[in-house]
Amino acid sequence: MTSSIVLLDGPIGTQLSCRGVAVDLPSWSARAINTAPEILSQIHRDYADAGAVVHTANTFRTRHRTVGNNWRELTAKAVEIARHSVPIGHRIAGSLAPIFDCYRPDLSPSHPRNEHAEMAIELASAGCDLVLCETFPHVGEAIVAVDESVKTGLETWVAFTAGPNADLLSPYEMAEGARCAVDAGAATVLVNCTSAAQTTPFVKSLAGAKLNVPIGAYANAGPAEDCLGFANVSEHGIKQYCDFALQWIELGATLIGGCCGTGPMHIRAIRDRLLRN
Repeated sequence: MTSSIVLLDGPIGTQLSCRGVAVDLPSWSARAINTAPEILSQIHRDYADAGAVVHTANTFRTRHRTVGNNWRELTAKAVEIARHSVPIGHRIAGSLAPIFDCYRPDLSPSHPRNEHAEMAIELASAGCDLVLCETFPHVGEAIVAVDESVKTGLETWVAFTAGPNADLLSPYEMAEGARCAVDAGAATVLVNCTSAAQTTPFVKSLAGAKLNVPIGAYANAGPAEDCLGFANVSEHGIKQYCDFALQWIELGATLIGGCCGTGPMHIRAIRDRLLRN
C-alpha cells in the first residue's frame, strides 16, 4: 500500500499562525512571503522531513486583487521559497484559489476566466511543476480555473471543498463536478478543506464516479470539539486523523495530505502508519 500513496504537505496559513506570524486578511498567508520568509521555508522543510513529496507554494492569496501591484513578485518568490526548501525531485504545486471566498460560492463572479488565466500563467512562469486549483465550492468556477490552468501546459489538479459544515456541495455534486473537471483536463481530483470527520462520504463518491484519474483528500481538522488539530493537537487527535486517512485510502485515494489545523505531525504520523501496514 505504501508505495502507491503520494503524501502531500499540509496547510501553510495555520502553521504560520501557530508559529507566531501574523496572517491578517485580506492578504492572509501571503504576508509571510516578505515578512517571514525563513519561517515559511522552515514549514516547507518540516513537511518534507515528515514525508511529503508534493509541496504547495504559498500562492493561495497572491492574486492582484488581493495583494496589489506586486502580486507577480510575491507569486514568484513564494514558488522560489518552496523550491529551495525541499529536496530535489519533490514537486511544487502552485495554489490557485477561488477569486473571492472558498466558503462563499454565492460570491463566485460571473466571469472569472481572465483572473484565473492570469494567475495560472504566472504560476507556470514561476516554475511550478503543476497547478493545484484548490478549495473550490463552486463547480463552475473550478472548471474555468482548470481549463485555464491546462492551457499553460502544466499538469492540473483540482480540489473541491464542501466547506466547514460539509454542506456547500453534496457528495453527488462533488462527483459530478469532478467529472466535468476531468473532461476539462484535470489529471487528479481531490476533496479538501472539509473536516476530516466528514470527508469520507466525499471520497467514496469520487471513487464511485470511476473518473479514471487519481483521487485524494487533504482535510481540515474540523471544529474544536473534534480535537484533531488547531489548538487541540494531541496524539489522540493525530491518530484519529490517521484513521480517517486510512479510510480514504481503503476507498481508493492515492494522494493524502492535510488542510487547515493539521501540520507536519499529521503527515509524519500518516507516513509512519503506512510504513507499518
